[in-house]
Amino acid sequence: MKYFFDTSVLVPALLDEHPHHPASLAALVQVSKKNACCAAHSLAEVYATLTRLPRTHRVSGDQAMLFLADLVKRLTLVALEGSEYWAAIGEAAAQNISGGTIYDALLAKCALKAGAEIIYTWNVGDFERLGKQVARRLQTP
Repeated sequence: MKYFFDTSVLVPALLDEHPHHPASLAALVQVSKKNACCAAHSLAEVYATLTRLPRTHRVSGDQAMLFLADLVKRLTLVALEGSEYWAAIGEAAAQNISGGTIYDALLAKCALKAGAEIIYTWNVGDFERLGKQVARRLQTP
């Protein structure tokens, strides 16, 4: 079984005060590079989120890098080539995907590229809009 981790699962896995922390962390600690991955772009999303949290929960850039290093040790990074990126945006446009859901479409394309059988996300609603090929793989931790 191959697992893909959406950013909406990675962030809570790293923040013990997050309501989804226990389930997200449990899913993350059960996998390795051999059977799990995330989009390379998710590293930037995790970094941005951790370093912009409200003051009491915000982490420094150095602290965020430590969290990211743990993710990179555990997950294979998947990136789209320029042509794949362009095609994914075109497919999203054809499906009338708008706004920020385009980012979910790009992550879903990474999951499909990696051959993920399960896409872990807390953002099921937006991912369901991306078609049956994605929807059938969705699971919350």
